[in-house]
Amino acid sequence: AVVVLLRTDVRGTSGSGLGKDFTYDVSAFRKVDPALVKYRQVRSIPVGLDDVGGLARDGAGRLYVAADGKVRILDPGGAVLSDIAVGGRARCVAVDADGTLFVGVFDHIEVYDPKGKLKARWEPPDVAAFITGVALGEKDVFAIDAEGATLYRYDRSGKLLGRIGRKDPERNIPGLVFPSLHGDVAVGPEGLVWVTDPGRHRVEGYTPDGDLEVHWGKRGFGIEGFCGCCNPTNLAILSEGLFVTSEKGIPRVKVCDLEGKVVAVVAPPEAFDEDATDLDLATDPEGRIYVLDPTTSTIRVFERSEQ
Repeated sequence: AVVVLLRTDVRGTSGSGLGKDFTYDVSAFRKVDPALVKYRQVRSIPVGLDDVGGLARDGAGRLYVAADGKVRILDPGGAVLSDIAVGGRARCVAVDADGTLFVGVFDHIEVYDPKGKLKARWEPPDVAAFITGVALGEKDVFAIDAEGATLYRYDRSGKLLGRIGRKDPERNIPGLVFPSLHGDVAVGPEGLVWVTDPGRHRVEGYTPDGDLEVHWGKRGFGIEGFCGCCNPTNLAILSEGLFVTSEKGIPRVKVCDLEGKVVAVVAPPEAFDEDATDLDLATDPEGRIYVLDPTTSTIRVFERSEQ
């Protein structure tokens, strides 16, 4: 008799467990046509923290980095302005126009004033939650729970207004899929709330009331697709409405249009350590793209090199 033990790695972190004969060679897909790379790195800002997880930028150019136990605030030149102690491992952060911080700390949101004083600690939305992305609308706060595969909509006081992205055949919503604890959210200039759906290898746009309006993206190792078990991991939106995405497995950052066409590659796989993941993103009105690289604990700043 032969007994086969199947071990399922739902997080996508421990590898397949198969021998080297079963290793799939993806080296060819790490190569990118140089003509597609239309950005250049102009700065690398040291963060000086371990276990960094989230990045945000405010209207004055200050940068906010979520890490284990704190949020570090840097001025536009990269100098450390302050550290705000938070209640645990922070994976994401968003900044309101008045400087209020909304920080995803494990299973809940914590709110801090600009001086770092804790204003509120919102109750976890579900028993088992893991907040990996937070974004601000005009009046709402949106948070991605990668454990519960749900986008939560709150008002500014922390009142839960709705759960978005759960399977609902009557509304033609297939349901968000998160094979691993990676997920992000951004609010577009048109008012839609854009969410990564890494298990379906796409980006989805919802109304604040939870209607699925549009989606784009496809699975594929080539540059036009999202590779592996669960990509894209992170998302940001440029002022002209184009999308910036990052991936793990074959780490890369690219700019896509509403139909999923790759407009430009910001950083090809060779720009990163092959194990790079959680490449959080931010943008500014001038079109610069900020990439938080946890493997080097730096914020890498990219500018368009070709118009």
